[in-house]
Amino acid sequence: MENLAWGFQMTVLGMGLVFALLGLLWALLTVVLILDKEPKAPVSEQETHAEAERIAAVADDAVGAQVPEPATVNGMQADLVAAILIATMKHKLTLRRQAAPIMRTYWPGSQLFASRWVAAGRTRQNYTWQPRGK
Repeated sequence: MENLAWGFQMTVLGMGLVFALLGLLWALLTVVLILDKEPKAPVSEQETHAEAERIAAVADDAVGAQVPEPATVNGMQADLVAAILIATMKHKLTLRRQAAPIMRTYWPGSQLFASRWVAAGRTRQNYTWQPRGK
């Protein structure tokens, strides 16, 4: 029982030390933040308004402020060309599955699309070997 009491004492002492150091660090950072503040200079409303007008004038002349012309490809909008391209690629992929046997990369229903090694493993799993004559 004295080992259990010693264990509780060490736990309380260790956790107390950790939290005391965390509190000390918190207080130290708070003091540093209070002492490190920059003084604020008062600014009149007229100066603020003048600065806002100057920034707005510069922003109106900026390169990104003008509206760009829409991109075109052979006279058509680029978005329309991209949509047509996606539709044709999707159509091509859909028809690829229905291609003639010459165009197929593997025969329908065959296991060759995986690999010969995987096909052999599947065959061994489905048909277990049993010695003849026993």
